[in-house]
Amino acid sequence: MEENLRLIKPYLRGFPLILFAMIVAMLGARKYLTYVTPMYESTVKLKLADVSEGVPSSNLFKDLDVFATSNKITAEIEVIKSSVLINKVLDNLDFDLEVYRIGQVRKVELYHQSPFIIQGKFTNPKAYDQRFLLQVHSLKKFTLTCSASGEIKQGTFGQQLELRYGQVTISLNHSVISAKTDFSLVDNYEFEFLSREKLIRKIATHLDVIAVDKDVAVIRINFKSPVAEKASRLVNQIAESYITDYIETKYRAAQVTVRFLNDRIDEIAKRLDQSEETIQRYRSDRDIINIHQETETDLRKIAQLKIQFANVKMNLSAISELDSYIQAGKSDFLALAPNFEAFTDLLSTEIIKKMKQLQADKKDLLITFTPEDERVKVIDSKIKDLSNYLIESIGNTHKNLQTKHNRLEKEIEEAEKVFIGIPEKEKMLTILNREFEIYQRSYNFLNEKKIEAEIAQAAKIAFHRIISPALPSSVPVSPNRPITIIVSSILAMIGSILFILFIHLAKAKVNDGYTIEKNSLIPIAAQTPYLPNTKQREVHFLREVIQLEMKGVLENKKMIAISSGSHQEGKTFHVENLAKAFALQGRKVLVIDLNDPLVKRGFAPSIESNLDYLTLSQLKSRHLTKVSVEEYLKSFLNDYQLILVDNEPLESETLGLMMMGCADVNLFILDSRKTPARQIEKIGLLQKEFSLPHVWFVLNRAGYNPNILFEVCTWITQITKPLRSAIKK
Repeated sequence: MEENLRLIKPYLRGFPLILFAMIVAMLGARKYLTYVTPMYESTVKLKLADVSEGVPSSNLFKDLDVFATSNKITAEIEVIKSSVLINKVLDNLDFDLEVYRIGQVRKVELYHQSPFIIQGKFTNPKAYDQRFLLQVHSLKKFTLTCSASGEIKQGTFGQQLELRYGQVTISLNHSVISAKTDFSLVDNYEFEFLSREKLIRKIATHLDVIAVDKDVAVIRINFKSPVAEKASRLVNQIAESYITDYIETKYRAAQVTVRFLNDRIDEIAKRLDQSEETIQRYRSDRDIINIHQETETDLRKIAQLKIQFANVKMNLSAISELDSYIQAGKSDFLALAPNFEAFTDLLSTEIIKKMKQLQADKKDLLITFTPEDERVKVIDSKIKDLSNYLIESIGNTHKNLQTKHNRLEKEIEEAEKVFIGIPEKEKMLTILNREFEIYQRSYNFLNEKKIEAEIAQAAKIAFHRIISPALPSSVPVSPNRPITIIVSSILAMIGSILFILFIHLAKAKVNDGYTIEKNSLIPIAAQTPYLPNTKQREVHFLREVIQLEMKGVLENKKMIAISSGSHQEGKTFHVENLAKAFALQGRKVLVIDLNDPLVKRGFAPSIESNLDYLTLSQLKSRHLTKVSVEEYLKSFLNDYQLILVDNEPLESETLGLMMMGCADVNLFILDSRKTPARQIEKIGLLQKEFSLPHVWFVLNRAGYNPNILFEVCTWITQITKPLRSAIKK
């Protein structure tokens, strides 16, 4: 806790300075705010169109912007900040002329509150971005100074002035003048015709376009201006011009697209007609009606012929075997057992049955009759006729099947000839149809897009919306009065604290006992606080004498030398009060003064009992040795219990060190406010170098931390004391 208090003591002492600096800074900031030009800010919020959605519940407009890509917020911000769009905005605003009223400290832009209507026609671009100084002398006369050409013209209001770079006409704005009853026209004014390039740069400096959120298609447009009306008009016009530019751009894009689509549709239509004629001509040349159906019919026909051919081939094979079998055994036909599976004629079946019946009848007759019998011969004749007929029938059937086989084989060959060249025809038709389909799809697609583009061209609307228009602000955003005053006070406080710290470190005084203990091994005998009155001094030094005695610093028959670095550190003050305290204790004390300061202070030892005073200022002019001085001074101990020596300051470098060497006890006075900290180490070095006996430190004005205001008042009092004395006289 004590360490923290020790660290903040300089600031407690300098608190009046800190407070004074803060008050001055606050007053200065308030004065500054009365002269600084305020800046007004206006904001407009713009919602960007969502191309993917369009107007809710309207399918017509969902695909309206078919040629627009998805709007990226960053890209749209750059479009709004672009010089192209700002140039379009300025075409609708009257920002090209700036009129100022010149005051003693600052200029004020008048804008629509200008009492003049100024018109200029220039033939040289040097006239732009140049200031014209207007000094109004009365309601009729004025003086105009052109900074570009250096011309000075005297004129009257309404008169056209001929200048080197063009003409300027200045008329009175009676509506503004009549609206202000206390308005004084006679004053100094300044106006400037701004070039478009400078105006765009000036606007871009104070224009801020940001997105409300990266996922929300809402843009905030901010602009700052000394004139609130200009700020609101500009941001509103930017939003309106952005929407208008979007509509115009979309309309031009749709118009160009419609023209492009018409040209492409005409070209594709011609190619489509050519493709149709090519397909028709190829079909006519190849006699193709429908190649797929014709091919399918021919394939079906060939399949049927091949089925018939297979059946005939099987029947022919069977009949060939039957014919071979019959021919081989026709001598004994009735002994044969042919397989008529392939010969299924009903007549043949009846003949076989008849033959078998006749064979049975013959066997019956042979039982009764001989083979030569007529009845038997008749049956043989019938059997022979039937067998010959059957053999002939089988032969004819074989020939008939062979004929069918050969005919079907030829028909199949002829039918298969139809498929020669079919792949090539299909390939060519496929190529021609593919080309036709490509042109047809392109034609249909272009017609659809043409309709959509015509709709987009006809619909001159945009889905961008101004959701929060800007209004003229009545409160400036810059400078911020509370923030400016607070920051000025804080900076003043920080600056004063740093100044106090710098002064504290630069002075490097003793300050307190901690500094003494940190820089030296010499002990502290006593710490004397600041004592403003006599009663406090008496009480304190009586207590201090007792403490010195208890510490073993004081003994009878001792010579005590009280030294310091200079006269202002309280050395004489301690000698005087210690002597009085010893005298009050009943000790007989001799005060030896080497500098005569006690006489100057009015020290009167005769009033005090047991206290004598001796001045030895004459020792300075004598050549004495340490031994002789020591013998001379200690000779007084025969009559006195203590000798207090008000030693010379060490800065005089005469008797000071010699007196310290002669003394039994050395009390070295350090003043907390005046003694440099390096003095502590210096005394320690002197003690070691000259073997000074029993050196003790005494801290004067310990804990004394007067504020700067008190010291300033004291300093002023001291400075004015001679003057006040002279006035009294």
